[in-house]
Amino acid sequence: MTAKKAGSQGQMELFGARLEDLLNSSHPLFELAERIEWQRFETKFGVHFADHAGRPPLPTRLMVGLEYLKYMMNESDEAVVAKFVENPYWQYFCGLEHFTHRLPCHPTSLVKWRNRVGFKGCETMLAETIDVAKRARLATEESLAEVFVDTTVQSKAISHPRDSRLLNTARRAVVRQAEKLGIKLKQSYVRLGQRALVSHARAMHKGEKKLAKRQLKKLRTYLGRVLRDFERKLIERTAAVESLVGIANKILGQKQGSKHKIYSFHAPEVVCIAKGKARIKYEVGSKVSIATAVKGSWVVGVNSFPSAPFDGHTIPDVLTQIKSVTGAYPKAAYCDRGYQGSAGHIFSTHVYVQGKSSSGASDAVKRKLVSRAGIEPVIGHLKADHRLGRNFLLGSSGDQINAVMAGCAFNLRKLYRAFFLPIFGRIFELILTLGGATYSCPA
Repeated sequence: MTAKKAGSQGQMELFGARLEDLLNSSHPLFELAERIEWQRFETKFGVHFADHAGRPPLPTRLMVGLEYLKYMMNESDEAVVAKFVENPYWQYFCGLEHFTHRLPCHPTSLVKWRNRVGFKGCETMLAETIDVAKRARLATEESLAEVFVDTTVQSKAISHPRDSRLLNTARRAVVRQAEKLGIKLKQSYVRLGQRALVSHARAMHKGEKKLAKRQLKKLRTYLGRVLRDFERKLIERTAAVESLVGIANKILGQKQGSKHKIYSFHAPEVVCIAKGKARIKYEVGSKVSIATAVKGSWVVGVNSFPSAPFDGHTIPDVLTQIKSVTGAYPKAAYCDRGYQGSAGHIFSTHVYVQGKSSSGASDAVKRKLVSRAGIEPVIGHLKADHRLGRNFLLGSSGDQINAVMAGCAFNLRKLYRAFFLPIFGRIFELILTLGGATYSCPA
């Protein structure tokens, strides 16, 4: 059963005027709503719903519109649902015909819908933003033929990783699981564990390293005792229990110099990535690769990689995503020194890398390698304005979805400004006419 359309509200209200008759048709959200091909999502996402299975699905346009608005306006699931009731332009953008005072859905419906459409569904939403720009003549196939590629870190919404906190969190999780299964442990170390955790923090603050080391050893001992007692008394091993025991055992055995460490019990997929910068030396999260068009700075590709691979190894996946979003591989891709060894032809794209490999390149290529730094402000806007700076979605799939939706929001904000201020439309026309200049519209 496909989701019903958002505008199908039955018969017209007797005394209620239609939103399209009340709103300003030149408002950017009104124009965006008219230019987006909503039927594309109805067709694409209809396969995710079954006939006569559970509650009828919510309208596809409503859910897509809420996701777009959430990342455009940098709101949480709860906030975007609450503000939807206050804003008639948001309601029209999501496909409603008449103004409503009711919440469109529960905030958890957005979580379930995102998990259902997945990463590929979000790629479709990103591709639609590029197609809207093409239909509005703000971008062309030629302007998207060359791209800048760079990587950044998408931080995860977790507490700062410390061994003492990880050991105590793992012990508490094992104790909770034992209570849920009705297993009576010999000792849970609830008070002793909390006392050791506080003592370790105070010792570290005072610089008493020997005392801190003793408290850390206590926390490790408490986790080991509880975990061994739990495994001895465990009868049925389900997948969830196996995952919990595996993570707890890995936390128990890891040391300061261990490889593939776990930095969060609730998000074991995160990795620690060295930034090499004075302000932030390390970040904990996932590596994200971003590709923007040389002309216009449209985001044509954005993807998250769970295991922080070498930058050069991400190029094939990035080019494949660009093809699925724009319809063709780019002719050229310009990268920084972090992609050393990746210069050459990949698929039908010529990859240029700053450094020794570009010494024999033409002057035009060298100028574009210098202007490759124009992708940095785009990354800054994605992090500051569109929720890429701190990811609150669960798991590796949540990392990918959050990254792609941030790219969608950046493109939508560019369209929003192009429709709102005519000067931005003229700037895009100038870019496409001159061909050599680049411009990054603030998101």
